[in-house]
Amino acid sequence: MKNIIITGTSSGIGLELVKTYSKEGFNVISLSRSDLTLNSLNGIRHIKFDITSDESIDNLVNIIENEYKTVDVLINNAGKLINKSFKDLSKKDFYSVFDVNLFGVVNLIQKLLPFFNKDSHVVNISSVGGLIGSSKFPGLTAYSSSKGALNILTEVLAEEFKENGPKFNSLSLGSVNTPMLKEAFPGYEAQVSPKEMAYYIFNFANTASNIFNGKVIPVSSTNP
Repeated sequence: MKNIIITGTSSGIGLELVKTYSKEGFNVISLSRSDLTLNSLNGIRHIKFDITSDESIDNLVNIIENEYKTVDVLINNAGKLINKSFKDLSKKDFYSVFDVNLFGVVNLIQKLLPFFNKDSHVVNISSVGGLIGSSKFPGLTAYSSSKGALNILTEVLAEEFKENGPKFNSLSLGSVNTPMLKEAFPGYEAQVSPKEMAYYIFNFANTASNIFNGKVIPVSSTNP
């Protein structure tokens, strides 16, 4: 049975991914800063986790090493957004967003490298706002910049590990009705639900590495 790690599972897409993987019978390690009660779901182990914390990542590594041995799929879904005009953004604001959306992802992937194999798949959840040439919006400077960096990281790692794995791909999502969307665009209603997007990511994470590696793929019907 495959072992799946999903970050950012307290709500929205991450929580729906946990439910989907549970329904389909996978071993899932759910990671978020919140305590979650997932007793009704089969095959789920939730760990309170902060992707910016070395201690959290080291604790996860110990659990993988002692109990799971391998990681087949890693979905980097955790994200942070600060909606603030550029002139008001501080260095601390920028760093806090990049710490979750990029630096934490880097640290987590590095620490998990011994547990991946050539067929393992790392899926980075990005944003259409991180794509060159896409629509950009005031207030999202730090967020969009961090997601652009995540997309480049995906491409570089795919090249570096193309011989022995894992595979790396980035899904640059458009509008999904999540708490983060409400923060970015108050009052806006997206056409896509977290459950619908989670099912798409589930299928992609499980099957697309046979076809794609190092790809940054827009997944969007609308982009406010």
